[in-house]
Amino acid sequence: MSKPEPFLVASKCRPRARLLSHALEKGEAVKLVIGIVRPEKANDVLEALYRAEVRGFSLSRVQGHGGELDRVETYRGTTVKMGLSEKVRFEIAVSDPFVQPTIDALCNGARTGEVGDGKIFVVPLERAVRIRTAEADVEAVTPVGE
Repeated sequence: MSKPEPFLVASKCRPRARLLSHALEKGEAVKLVIGIVRPEKANDVLEALYRAEVRGFSLSRVQGHGGELDRVETYRGTTVKMGLSEKVRFEIAVSDPFVQPTIDALCNGARTGEVGDGKIFVVPLERAVRIRTAEADVEAVTPVGE
């Protein structure tokens, strides 16, 4: 029995496997997608990332100031100008074919249409290494079992 062509095998797989196969063949780079969103939209972003088959990420709570107006709050009878807003930061290392689906998922999950929805940054990632297996770059950001 002859071995099937790689393209035929990949075409029968799920979309993530097809994209990964394409990335491995082309020697694609790895990018770090950083999304900073409203805390109340974090669960919506998680759901959107899951639907886009983006699996590995880090999440942290951060404070920052962007285009939104300064808030004024009262604390123990004193008016306080709040300069920093609470945000959630997603850091997602992906191969090139997953950059746009990741951006789309972040936008779809985080968008309210109001000032302060957040920002997305895409930066080149020089190197990624999976500690357990020493796999590097695209293989390191691929979910286990793919």
